[in-house]
Amino acid sequence: MALHTYAANPADLPRGTLVDLLLDAVDRFGAHPAFRTFVGPGQELTALSYSDLLERIMNVAGALQVLGLKRGQSAAILSENRLEWALADYGCLCTGVYTVPIHSVLTVEQVAYILNNSGAHVVFASGSEQTEKARAACARCTHRPRVVSFDLLPSPPDDVLFWDRLLEQGREYVAEVSEADFRARAHAATPDDVATILYTSGTTGDPKGVVLTHSNLFSNVEAAARALTISSDDSTLSFLPLSHVFQRMVDYLLLGRGCTISYPHSRETIVADLRTVRPTVVVAVPRVYEKVYFGALAASGLKGKLVRWARGVGVAWATERLAGRSPAFLLELARRLADRLVFRKIRDLMGGRIRVFVSGSAPLDPEIARFFYAAGLPILEGYGLTETSPVTNVNTPDEIRVGTVGRPVAGTEIKIADDGEILVRGPQVMREYYKLPAATAEAIDDEGWFYTGDIGELDADDFLRITDRKKDLIKTSGGKYIAPQPIENRLKRSRFIDQAVVIGDRRKFVALLVVPDFTVLESWAKERGVSVADRAALLRDPLVQAHMEEQSIGGLRDLSQVEIPKKVALLETHFSIEDGTLTLTDKVKRRVVQDRYASLIDRFYEPEAEGRTVFVS
Repeated sequence: MALHTYAANPADLPRGTLVDLLLDAVDRFGAHPAFRTFVGPGQELTALSYSDLLERIMNVAGALQVLGLKRGQSAAILSENRLEWALADYGCLCTGVYTVPIHSVLTVEQVAYILNNSGAHVVFASGSEQTEKARAACARCTHRPRVVSFDLLPSPPDDVLFWDRLLEQGREYVAEVSEADFRARAHAATPDDVATILYTSGTTGDPKGVVLTHSNLFSNVEAAARALTISSDDSTLSFLPLSHVFQRMVDYLLLGRGCTISYPHSRETIVADLRTVRPTVVVAVPRVYEKVYFGALAASGLKGKLVRWARGVGVAWATERLAGRSPAFLLELARRLADRLVFRKIRDLMGGRIRVFVSGSAPLDPEIARFFYAAGLPILEGYGLTETSPVTNVNTPDEIRVGTVGRPVAGTEIKIADDGEILVRGPQVMREYYKLPAATAEAIDDEGWFYTGDIGELDADDFLRITDRKKDLIKTSGGKYIAPQPIENRLKRSRFIDQAVVIGDRRKFVALLVVPDFTVLESWAKERGVSVADRAALLRDPLVQAHMEEQSIGGLRDLSQVEIPKKVALLETHFSIEDGTLTLTDKVKRRVVQDRYASLIDRFYEPEAEGRTVFVS
């Protein structure tokens, strides 16, 4: 199939602000539930209507005035997803204060850097852990921001303000302000005003502040709305971090179209909360779908055989349907049986009402996409970056091409540079990197093209396929280029492999760092009489090593010789956001991983290791 180097989706997108989006939704959906939250000892879902939402936002706006914040200043939010996060954000937007989201897993040093760089005057924080982190970070700032805790702490420090008390002051402040006056002041925002500064989680150096305007985000909401129809009949569970632009932009879209937004108790309760909330639209990252998929395949005995049979049937059926063909009669019959025995239970596990998933942040394994499609849970894979607000491409319910991230969204142009890098131009491209003119000029050329740093290709129908990160491409000492992500995605198809990283830049061959799925591996080992009391000892067992070698290197023998890893190291510890080996969007920080395991990696290439394949950290 011939490839294209340019694709565009011309559209006359309206210009507007996030304030316009909010106030229009309030007018249209008044008594309809805007948010639902778990409240009280029984953790009942309690609704907040659009009309009541506006009243709360007015109180937040008044609280910001009490704190002395003015239009053009900034406020940070250091919190997990919760209603107060959204209220603080909308309060800032309506008063012209830019929001600076900070991911809750960052360290005190990282938080202090963002506060200093952005000049945030206030930090909204959740719970005692984040509040103490905020206090410690503020103590390192030259301008000493105020700390506001969303929660009433048992032993409150004197320098911490409390959300409920502050909102009461805000309520008193706006008591003499009519709703019409408040709206007029909120509408003073213009499309070109700054809405937010988001700090990217770069793999090296200090994070860069991405400046997004109201127009950037508003245009992306409008473009996304043309790809995915949302109505007041929809509901969602918002669990990806609101500190990342993906969930945040989607929530702007959903709230603006009347969808009811609920938040989970925590990241650990998402599956249970899905059953309670029963959403119709959910956005997630590939890691979430992988856990569901491999969790289903991990079943043992007759149940496991049934799931794996359903997987085979479903993938075959989905391949036919997605290619525009009608499955053969027997295949259609088998899929209906698989649906009754397996797929329906997976849908019920997620609340039973999901009509569509949206996936972003990293490539999704095509086999997983087909499995979910067969289960009646289509995944719309898309693409974008913080710097593009974020969506540039997405598959739509009517046109899903597995293995791609879809065509450009409305108003967007995509160009493939001579070296394969993906370039984007459109109204969603950021204004600048905050206080970094040289970095901005390097990222956006004179014609408005943003250089994404990703490598990809456009097929004959203008569907974009991401092949790898430009900086992640591995060049062996023999001069051969290797894209690690496709290899890593293939490895994760094994139910014995939880995480995998390909390494070997400027080395004579590529190798693997593998974190096993210890639940699956330990079950397998027990059946063969291998002790699982100690993970380090488990990974040193010859039988386990031979098995994991086959599960990793053995599954890649159809690749070219330079792509096949020659060594594999089995790691006890998962890569995580907390330990700095994953970005905030679950992408591997390849350089950090390589530095952390440098001595282990060096052992791969020592002369005495020539005849050895498996290593243990």
